[in-house]
Amino acid sequence: MAEKVNFSKLMKIQDRIRNIAIAAHIDHGKTTFSDNLLAGAGMLSEETAGKQRALDFHEDEASRGITIDSASVSMVHKLNGQDYLINLIDTPGHVDFGGDVTRAMRAVDGCIILTCAVEGVMPQTETVVRQALKELVKPVLFINKVDRLIKEVKLTPEEMQAKFVKIIEHVNKLIEQIAPEGYKEKWKVGVGEGTVAFGSAFHNWALSFPYMKAKGITFKDVIDAYEKDNYKELAKKAPLHEVVLDMSIQHHPNPVDAQKYRIPKIWRGDENTPLGKDLMNCDPNGEPVFVPTKIVVDKHAGEIAAGRLFSGTIKQGDEVYMNLSKSKTRVQQVSVYKGAQRIVVENVSAGNIVGIVGLRNVFAGETVSREEMVPFEAITHLFEPVVTKSIEATKAADLPKLIEILKQVAKEDPSIKVSINEQTGESLISGMGELHLEIIENRIKSEKGLEVKTSQPIIVYRETVSKPSKVAEGRSPNKHNSFFIKVEPLEDELYELIRSGELPEGRVKKKSDIITKVLSEKLKWGSDMIRDVKDIYKGNIFFDETRGEVHIGEVIEMVMDAFEMVMDEGPLAREPCMKMKVSLVDIKLHEDAIHRGPAQVYPAVRDAVKEAMKTAGSALFEPLQVHLIEAPDEFMGTITKLVGGKRGQLLDMQQEGATTQIKAKIPVAEMIGWSNDLRSSTEGRGTSSLMEQEFEKVPVSMQDEVIKKIRDRKGLSENQ
Repeated sequence: MAEKVNFSKLMKIQDRIRNIAIAAHIDHGKTTFSDNLLAGAGMLSEETAGKQRALDFHEDEASRGITIDSASVSMVHKLNGQDYLINLIDTPGHVDFGGDVTRAMRAVDGCIILTCAVEGVMPQTETVVRQALKELVKPVLFINKVDRLIKEVKLTPEEMQAKFVKIIEHVNKLIEQIAPEGYKEKWKVGVGEGTVAFGSAFHNWALSFPYMKAKGITFKDVIDAYEKDNYKELAKKAPLHEVVLDMSIQHHPNPVDAQKYRIPKIWRGDENTPLGKDLMNCDPNGEPVFVPTKIVVDKHAGEIAAGRLFSGTIKQGDEVYMNLSKSKTRVQQVSVYKGAQRIVVENVSAGNIVGIVGLRNVFAGETVSREEMVPFEAITHLFEPVVTKSIEATKAADLPKLIEILKQVAKEDPSIKVSINEQTGESLISGMGELHLEIIENRIKSEKGLEVKTSQPIIVYRETVSKPSKVAEGRSPNKHNSFFIKVEPLEDELYELIRSGELPEGRVKKKSDIITKVLSEKLKWGSDMIRDVKDIYKGNIFFDETRGEVHIGEVIEMVMDAFEMVMDEGPLAREPCMKMKVSLVDIKLHEDAIHRGPAQVYPAVRDAVKEAMKTAGSALFEPLQVHLIEAPDEFMGTITKLVGGKRGQLLDMQQEGATTQIKAKIPVAEMIGWSNDLRSSTEGRGTSSLMEQEFEKVPVSMQDEVIKKIRDRKGLSENQ
């Protein structure tokens, strides 16, 4: 009971709350690191720390030795005689589960970036820094595995210092490149400032400059401890949890301070309204606003929505409104997390990370409030799902169960895209990579208890145009309405603004300050051109260039519906469209509204867009991934040959000691089985990390063949 009282009391003292995430590459020793933080906070025995995998409680996480799901834990840490409540989210390190990292960043205000003292900053580390800064989450740095520098690499103190400086400079270069204006210098990490710590999670010790100064510990003490095989004494003098959690409390913001600069970034509503002020001030007495970042289906409690309460107070029995699904529901239970265990509390106030039971049919990224409000910005992922498999139940009678389970899966992991055709029984799951889909398939079998079979991986392509089209006319089936449309490629600069999230996707309200600001400042557009922007959808933009049309207001929503339908399924192979500008230049409408309903508007607009695309050099884009491949230098020729055999391009090649680093861009279509191919060609000594994902045109010589294969797979005839 004491623990419950402690949590409940601290949850109300906002300046003593820290919401943080651990962000790391898969091999940076994150499991041991998080376990030792918990052990130090008295939530795990020191003997089992690093072995128990307290925050990796799925069976497949333990068997594979990786974190797959983000896990939340609330714990108490004392600094200078004061208790602090730390809400910690341990996030996955494998790039296939990067969606979980992105969602976790919405809930936290600070993150601890883990790097390896030997390997330095890896591609996935760069990815998590980008994810954190995109959500205005402040980083600090922990350099792990220092014991390896001393015992294996046998560096002198001076060489070690040079290694640390190199890692810190790399992280700061990333922050300078990625952080928004105003944060590039302010959020750089430094030893003197105390925003960098180093140590060994495996041996449970850590040091930072302020801690060394306060406790009179020198680097010589560290070297001596290893020379005398006495590192356990070091762990008593400078325990990992104390150094790291002290650093977090001193350098990560509390929710009141953080929300003043984070809210304008992640919420587009009016900051000067009473609700806006509640959010900016993280007011516990204001209107309640909760954003779930993870949905867990519990066999006893049902759906549990874990996320951040940005304002107000929530308690059992409260009626709340879900703004995106436009439905009301009632809170059945409020709880804090201790890994897999939930501790029920009476109520929870603004600034905390909590679990709520009772939000029926909720999904990650929803905005939950008491009254209807402008929802929070959608949580957008850095990489799109590009690998798809069809999935079916082994028994036909289990089809309804499969549909329910797939709906659950889509809630639990929104970076998995699920497409269900309830008539044909065909279902598709799309993910970040082969491993991602393999994990989902295994969990459906082992945790959901349903036997399924899946197809070979299918690659998701994109359709686009390569030049401006002629104006195409689309006539309604009753011949009373005409829509005149042109299409052209979207400029790279404009596409990047959408991709980065600076230009928010969605239908544009009458006057959008954010869109006006971005387009006028970044692209120098005039007010007339900005006014024409009506819909930003999946990397495409719809413009209404008509003037003085009396009935346009009655049909424009239907026109945008039809535009989105074509963007979802283009004319070449019914693949999604990207990087396109679609403009409605003129319309002719029947005077009588009964003759211009959806049945007339939809086919007319769809036909006009597709016809315009035919005259604009329709083209197919394929996904490519940039990988950093590392292996002993003796395999350089083998890897070069492997990349070439997969239509890959070598972008860069560097040697460090006896290791070769090769940066290569490879089409995803050629990467099925990539991990096995790399292992077998390097005798198991090669590793590969995803750095970037992009789309490029399919080579002209291959396009017709690829389109035919996709159409055949989808059962499309010539004129469909």
